[in-house]
Amino acid sequence: MNLERCYDVIRGPVITEKSTLATEHNQVIFKVAKDSTKVEVKEAVERLFEVKVKAVNTMIRKGKVKGFRGRSGRQSDVKRAVVTLEEGHSIDITTGL
Repeated sequence: MNLERCYDVIRGPVITEKSTLATEHNQVIFKVAKDSTKVEVKEAVERLFEVKVKAVNTMIRKGKVKGFRGRSGRQSDVKRAVVTLEEGHSIDITTGL
């Protein structure tokens, strides 16, 4: 996988209260491209952050229907990846903020 595809697969980190609690279990949560696979996510994280990945779990969060000024709209679906790192490896995603 080339470096450009790695940046296309990993869209950004998910920074929520629940995702910061997951760091205690050596897990990091990323927004990823909807067409990406677990193998691509693993390769991209290992290449971009120079860490060893133990497991990757993916999920698709369905978009909500929201109303704004009497018009209803729909948010886009988002694919997330929960990346479990090997012991001794870590990613500090809060330093870039």
